Amino acid sequence: MKRISSRDNPQVKHLHALASSGRERRKSGETLLDGAHLLMAALDAGLMPRMLIVSESGQHKPELADLLARLAGVPMISLPDPLFAHVSPVDTPSGLLALIAIPSTDFPAGLPNSVLLLESVQDAGNLGTILRTAAAAGVRCALLTEGCAQAWSPKVLRAGMGAHFVMDIFERVKAGEMVSRFDGQVLVTGLGADARSVFELDLRGPVMWLFGAEGAGLSEATQQLATARVKIPMPGQMESLNVAAAAAICLFEQGRQRR
Repeated sequence: MKRISSRDNPQVKHLHALASSGRERRKSGETLLDGAHLLMAALDAGLMPRMLIVSESGQHKPELADLLARLAGVPMISLPDPLFAHVSPVDTPSGLLALIAIPSTDFPAGLPNSVLLLESVQDAGNLGTILRTAAAAGVRCALLTEGCAQAWSPKVLRAGMGAHFVMDIFERVKAGEMVSRFDGQVLVTGLGADARSVFELDLRGPVMWLFGAEGAGLSEATQQLATARVKIPMPGQMESLNVAAAAAICLFEQGRQRR
């Protein structure tokens, strides 16, 4: 295991850039996984890391030792704890980072019968949570428009808790083009006389769900692409839900009906 102690080391500079710069991640086609859980999820999906980075204190954690032994053939570097914190993408470093190539997925000729399309969801925590929810609900395809947070950023990956490795995620899509490819219901959430309760709508057939940014919601142009509007009954005294909560209710109701 190679030990590095200088911030001026080229590898350290590259790791710091991957942790903080979407441009660097796109340029290199690489990103960072924080912690053993995400690394295990990647390994279970058949994705091997290009490099492992451990802190000096992390080397001695029992929960990491077996994993490091299992991956003895992967290049590893050790960093002093302060330097590890410098390259870590999170406020509370786990002691283990994995550098991986961002998976490349060919766009399918036809979309599956359950699709999630997100427009301008900029908050990394919300985006990762929505992807985690979608994966848990059995949705395997997520389409992200230009204004969304970068799906493979370390913060989105951490919030996704492994969802990235069981889903096909496509970024920088155009909503209109995606809807034109889809043969099924295209649904948005909202209020109005034409909105039907999500618990009353038949969701057993093909469905594409459209969800928008945290504050502004979907653009008017994207709302017009929908074939129907659904509402989530809220008997309590609240006007709206966080986009991740709304997505969870809709996707799990779809899953319930399909079972």
